[in-house]
Amino acid sequence: MHFDVVIAGGGFTGAYCARELRKALGRSEGERRVALISDRNVLVFQPMVPEVVGSSLGPMDVVTPLREFCRGVNVLQGSIQRVDWAKKELVIDGGRFTPNHTIGFTHLALALGSVADLNAVPGMAEYGWPLKDVAHAIRLRTAIVNRLEEANLVEDPAVRQRLLTFVIVGGGYTGVETAGQIQDFVHEAHRLYVSLRGLEPKVALIHAGPHLLPEIGPELGGYAQRLLARRGIDIRLNTHVSAMTARGVRFREGGGMETHTIVTTIGNAPNPLVLDLARQLGVELVKGRLPTDEMMRVGGRRDLWAAGDGAAVPWDDRGEKKVSPPTAQFAVQHGIRLGRNIAAELRGAPPQPFRYRYRGQLATIGRHAAVAEVYGLHFRGFIAWWLWRTIYLAKLPSARRRLRVTIDWTFELIFARDISVLLPRPDEVMRSIHLEAGEVLVAAGDPCLGYFYVRAGELSIDRGRPPEQTFAKGSMIDDALVAQKVWQATLCATVPSDLVVFRGAAFRLLENDLKLVPRAPAGRPAS
Repeated sequence: MHFDVVIAGGGFTGAYCARELRKALGRSEGERRVALISDRNVLVFQPMVPEVVGSSLGPMDVVTPLREFCRGVNVLQGSIQRVDWAKKELVIDGGRFTPNHTIGFTHLALALGSVADLNAVPGMAEYGWPLKDVAHAIRLRTAIVNRLEEANLVEDPAVRQRLLTFVIVGGGYTGVETAGQIQDFVHEAHRLYVSLRGLEPKVALIHAGPHLLPEIGPELGGYAQRLLARRGIDIRLNTHVSAMTARGVRFREGGGMETHTIVTTIGNAPNPLVLDLARQLGVELVKGRLPTDEMMRVGGRRDLWAAGDGAAVPWDDRGEKKVSPPTAQFAVQHGIRLGRNIAAELRGAPPQPFRYRYRGQLATIGRHAAVAEVYGLHFRGFIAWWLWRTIYLAKLPSARRRLRVTIDWTFELIFARDISVLLPRPDEVMRSIHLEAGEVLVAAGDPCLGYFYVRAGELSIDRGRPPEQTFAKGSMIDDALVAQKVWQATLCATVPSDLVVFRGAAFRLLENDLKLVPRAPAGRPAS
């Protein structure tokens, strides 16, 4: 396959770029000459994703099929594996039953955005719940309801408190809006659980900066902080998370917080494809973003374009030169200008520089309250919340979605939020575990539900009698310490450690095979 224009990325920037090209070329020409490649077949309305977490909206309310939104171009669903600039080709993985496909292009438009850096904090990949798209929101909502269900069963007050504590890391837009939604959701839903009546769930918001919502300024950020605090959210400013474990978060400043639910809205990193292409071209990234000129061309080339969160696009803010911020409103405007510029290039006309008048920012903080800056004017409380809903409702990309959202928001005002869980519990065959020094992996007398492999670090074995042994890196912790399906020793991390746990089918397979296969003695690395 070969296309005159390939748009890499199906977010706001890529989708609006495709729409502009279709308008310029016409439907038949657009389908033949333009391809939009995305790893999912929907356009996610990102500002409303936190409302899916809080059950204010359903997941289908915040997505639109790309083939519907970008009708008139060829939409290809697949994960881009690599870009070969010298050959003007890229390779996509289309799925389990299809081979990799090579796509040729004349013009390449990069609209890939950033990715979540789950290695930003030790244990974040294992225990943090990212919130980059609607799939993350569905899984997080399911996890929150499951925590309530588990808390309703247990009788140990310490375990119940951990289950009823929800920690959000990051005080930007997503963090603040998610904290407000979770606070509303769990405080309304927990009253439906008989064993939880009289108990108060706890929501905490951890932020490394001096005030919330740094994008919107200290005045409105301070108002959001005071309102969230009055509603019972525990806000920790100037606090840095140094590690995440199965039992909670630890702070660089000392101390921590016990929880089984950690939502991470920090840790953005450049898309690996952008990094690789920058290396091919010898282009240096600007704070992880691909630099462009005002027309969104990369390195002065007429056939390579970039826009959106992953591009450092110059922006003239009423005479002041800036770099476009990575927000949804800029992503949309980038996409429109990018589509028009590529269409001009195809016609042989000169592209135009990106121009945009800053309109403001809005953020909801739950319970019919928000903060907003619109054309320099500040709004807060109910008026800001009404503005937020009105503006974003108008920005939804289809009349059908606008109607569905209006209905769901009306229902949410009248009826209780839905706590139904449709996703089955995952059968975690293998999972990574991170422990900080001093944390207990298993205690003597605990039921054996899985075996462990030590990837890094060291664990001590306490049988209640000397000498104490250790499991070093490369060790397998298995039935050598198990009798009657119960652990016979307490295992504790002596240093920060990473393990792999084998559960479910993998555990049963190992349980059977270890009776037949020789293995290393306890406390020694596996061969």
